[in-house]
Amino acid sequence: MKLHSIISGLAVAAVALLPTVALAGTVAPGFAGTTFAANDDQFTGPINLGFSANYFGTTYTQTYLSNNGYITFGAGQTTFTPTGLGAAYSGLPIIAPFFADVDTRGAGSGLTSYGTGTYAGHNAFGVTWPGVGYYSQATNKLNTFQLILTDRSDAGAGDFDIYFNYNQIQWETGNADGGSNGLGGDSAAAGFNAGIPGDPAGTYFQILGSLVNGAFLDGGPDSLVAGTNDGTPGQFLFQVRGGTIIVEPPPEGVPEPITLTVFGAGLVGAAALRRRMKKS
Repeated sequence: MKLHSIISGLAVAAVALLPTVALAGTVAPGFAGTTFAANDDQFTGPINLGFSANYFGTTYTQTYLSNNGYITFGAGQTTFTPTGLGAAYSGLPIIAPFFADVDTRGAGSGLTSYGTGTYAGHNAFGVTWPGVGYYSQATNKLNTFQLILTDRSDAGAGDFDIYFNYNQIQWETGNADGGSNGLGGDSAAAGFNAGIPGDPAGTYFQILGSLVNGAFLDGGPDSLVAGTNDGTPGQFLFQVRGGTIIVEPPPEGVPEPITLTVFGAGLVGAAALRRRMKKS
């Protein structure tokens, strides 16, 4: 059985150079001041954002980074099976550009990096998953994606923007989640959830294609690299104002890339509720 106990963030973070991975497309350079040591299912933190972020009524100045494609607030989280980010989600406040079973221990996998900088003309905190593999130590398919939070205190105290940037999505599932060769099983989810018990309406959201086999992959029907809600292929932008995330429709002529899970909670099937123990 694979142990996925909570690991102290300070013990697994290390300052190092970002692995050499092509960063074409929307994934921005930088945000590599600290590299998360090769791992599976660990988190690190608390990490300073460099600004205050009002997320559904609670203001945070720090976050915790999970290697599995997301950040949380208040504490760290090691969950590896994506159960969706709608009403089925049960966990900490979360922002997830690609919630799946990332494993960076394999030879050829990039290492998750994070740090502060500027983006879109604002102070920012960013995390990059550059050419990362999947469980267990597989690197025949690699994903490159990024999360950036920008300080928008110019709009209001605690306001910030969330960017999901995608360059390459070749796998969707770890081998412990019913997948084979990175495909099938419990596929990845992307979006956010306030982590409020009972999941009040308007406190969760996920991108269309979450948990759907093949949807997010390059060339898939809801490809993250091709999708957008702000007119830039491979980028999704969510504005947080007064603690509430504003979900705008996509630009005219751009296919609808996202769906309110308040109305689509039924899409989260029973399979997404399973929490498996990994086997060696």
